[in-house]
Amino acid sequence: MTDTRTRAPVDVAAVQRRSLGVLSGYQALAGIAIAGAVPAGALIAEGVAGSDAAAGLAQTSGVVGAALAALPLARLTLSGGRRRALVWGVGLGALGAVVVVVASVLRSFPLVVLGCLLVGVASAAGYQARYAAADLAEPDRRARAISVVVWASTIGAVLGPNLLEASGRLAESLGLPQLSGPYVVGAVCFALSAALLWVLLRPDPYLLARRRAAAAAPPATGTAAHPRLRDGLHHVRRHPRAQLGITAVATGHAVMVMVMVMTPVHMRHVDVRLQLIGLVISVHVAGMYALSPVVGWAADRFGRRMVLAAGVVLLAVSCVVAARVPGDDVLGLGIALFLLGLGWSCTLIGGSTLLVEDVAPADRPAVQGASDLVMNVAGAAGGIVAGIVVAACSYSVLCLVALVPVAALGVYVVVSMRRTPPVPASQDTAAQG
Repeated sequence: MTDTRTRAPVDVAAVQRRSLGVLSGYQALAGIAIAGAVPAGALIAEGVAGSDAAAGLAQTSGVVGAALAALPLARLTLSGGRRRALVWGVGLGALGAVVVVVASVLRSFPLVVLGCLLVGVASAAGYQARYAAADLAEPDRRARAISVVVWASTIGAVLGPNLLEASGRLAESLGLPQLSGPYVVGAVCFALSAALLWVLLRPDPYLLARRRAAAAAPPATGTAAHPRLRDGLHHVRRHPRAQLGITAVATGHAVMVMVMVMTPVHMRHVDVRLQLIGLVISVHVAGMYALSPVVGWAADRFGRRMVLAAGVVLLAVSCVVAARVPGDDVLGLGIALFLLGLGWSCTLIGGSTLLVEDVAPADRPAVQGASDLVMNVAGAAGGIVAGIVVAACSYSVLCLVALVPVAALGVYVVVSMRRTPPVPASQDTAAQG
């Protein structure tokens, strides 16, 4: 492959390895910032406004920020590549962290909400980073490439919350409120991750993939020089595998949020210690991220839809187990939440890979942005439904309600597999490379 601008030969495999390393480093740094900011933002909002509802609104604003940013980041990718979009996303996250620090000093609740919303933009960039990992991947290694970047989120998910005390001391040493500490650390981590992307994510994986696709296609059917957002969104209507991918990602995320967000409340109602509640959530996070390389390998080895089917089974078993065990059964809820996280990982990686390989390279950012928008909206809706169901009925009823979208996804996957039997990824995606 030759770069059309410099005419210098490009080692695509080397660029892919470099991109994976840079994206993983970015994901780890940004993950530290986001994982620490989520609990701190809720506590800051509660302290400033004096109500639990304010804490919930701060967390919800982060989800809204991620949803609002999904399509604009896709548009930036279409016009300038992954590097530009990701840097803009994480840069706005850094600005949001600074805004929350200022808000904690001024005790301004509107500023807290604005800052959390901007941090949510960085979350949207993190979601789209997994697609950047697949831009230059070979067809039989796409799922593994995505899973590597997803796995890097484990670092942030583990370190972020555990830095709350240390970051609080740092903030106090700077004369700032203790709870603003995670946002001080977050602003630094966001800035470092933006610098990492800007300096090292070269050549841009999406732009290089687009040039390769254009060079390989006949002039009459080649990739458009300036792909448009609406073209990509129209594209998915004609591609059933991409539709399945979007549905799987959104459904898995919604079900995960529904059960996960109410588990601490369920345990707290029977006076389970906070330390044990934190342990259950940590096990859940391990299920989400720690085994993602195994999930990616399985998707490449056995096919994307087989992994989606496994995800459906894991989500269903998780809901059944969670519905049956009492709130003080830490072991039982730990098993249920681990399976919930693993099922989410299967739907995320399997669905994301289906989406990547069923869409032309030039159109991928638009479709991927739409997928992330749907995913975040589904997650927000799942959280709202969860609160209503638990308030009206119980946690056990919520888990049974969550089985409804799981069953619907299972039917969708089975119908898709019967129409087109799954084959190993190396054969199943050869025409989509």
